[in-house]
Amino acid sequence: MKKAAWVLGVVLLVLAAYLGLWPVPIEPVSWNAPAAPGYAGPHAVNNRLAGLQMISLGSEEGPEHIVIARDGKLYTTVASGNILRMNQDGSAQEVFANTGGRVLGFDFDAAGNLIAADAVKGLLSITPDKKITVLADKVGDDPIRYADAVVVAANGKIYLSDASTRFAPARWGGTFEASVLDILEQSSTGRILEYDPANQATRVVAKGLSFANGVALSRDGKTLFVAETGKYRVWKVSIDASNLDVAQPNSQASVLLDNLPGYPDNLMRGLDGKIWLGLAKPRNPAIDNMAGKPFLRKLTLRLPRAMWPIPKSYGHVMAFTEDGKIVADLQDPAGAYPETTAVTETSGKLYIQSLHAKGLGWLPK
Repeated sequence: MKKAAWVLGVVLLVLAAYLGLWPVPIEPVSWNAPAAPGYAGPHAVNNRLAGLQMISLGSEEGPEHIVIARDGKLYTTVASGNILRMNQDGSAQEVFANTGGRVLGFDFDAAGNLIAADAVKGLLSITPDKKITVLADKVGDDPIRYADAVVVAANGKIYLSDASTRFAPARWGGTFEASVLDILEQSSTGRILEYDPANQATRVVAKGLSFANGVALSRDGKTLFVAETGKYRVWKVSIDASNLDVAQPNSQASVLLDNLPGYPDNLMRGLDGKIWLGLAKPRNPAIDNMAGKPFLRKLTLRLPRAMWPIPKSYGHVMAFTEDGKIVADLQDPAGAYPETTAVTETSGKLYIQSLHAKGLGWLPK
């Protein structure tokens, strides 16, 4: 009995030492998470996103970003690293390109080049004949570690989010794993960059964002809308800002949508002036309750991954106007279509973007 008690004591001591001292990659920062609003008001629970029609992508999955190009084709990026091209009904699917990384967001410039935010490679240009060129993978001597979303302005300038300057997907197991680390740490190192093709220069527009994610331009081209995933909000940022720290009071950046019920992801311009936003996951009370407890967030990463407080699946996309009025809200509480990252709107359909879905979901309008 004494020997068994001694062995148990040693095991418990080793376990306590592991949970308290084992090195983890994050250095959590304390912050004040606002009380979650729940699904109420404009976000009242509904089933408008349930029962999606599906386009099979074969063995591919994760149509993270979808664009209807000027050639009338539907382009989407998938987890394998491929960029797929197809007709809008899903027929005639082909691999348009593979960058050797993981393209998340993309847009097209005036010359028809696909401008890609590759989370591994940086900012890329892919010509219609599939030639791939790296436009930018650094800001000065500082690497672009997590290129996420991108939008091309009418004047040709390119704006992209560098989601985290702490956790690069290439080093930390992939895009999802790196995002979890960044959001748990809350060091707010995300930033918005501008690349000017005229002089091939890259500069920081704004910084201090907790996982800078989706970006969209205002109709007049003077303002960027930016999804800040880690703090549940959407910003308006002047394109004229330079190295602006959004954490400091200023006149060039303001929060447009605050305290959202989930983690905001991609932003896409829709029809009639609206902007679509996807909420990839709902809020998790366990994560919010650890906001002011950095030690608990460190301890969490010492647990088996199955015990991490990853939020449940919950389908949710919404649309808002440039002044912040919510004009559409579609949900699927069952989360059958996982990690709804945004919507690509045409005159007849809503295509639903997803980080991990096995096919491409859509709804008739």
